[in-house]
Amino acid sequence: MNEADALELVQNAIWTIIVASGPAVLVAMVVGVGIAFIQALTQVQEITLTFVPKIVAILVTVAISAPFVGAQISLFTNIVFSRIESGF
Repeated sequence: MNEADALELVQNAIWTIIVASGPAVLVAMVVGVGIAFIQALTQVQEITLTFVPKIVAILVTVAISAPFVGAQISLFTNIVFSRIESGF
């Protein structure tokens, strides 16, 4: 394995992490901004109001996007195993 192969493998790993975590991070950001907007309008500063909806939204998103995330991780695993099989 030379430096180019190692760099490509690391790039694939980083891209897989970004794509797999993207849906949950995006939903957390959108829900967080929405809740902050509601809190600013109503001036209700209840701390549980920020956490509970965000946790529920993230859990629903992870449940819905689990096949997509699993496919991305499986694709990366197949790439790594094919490299091992071919002797790098």
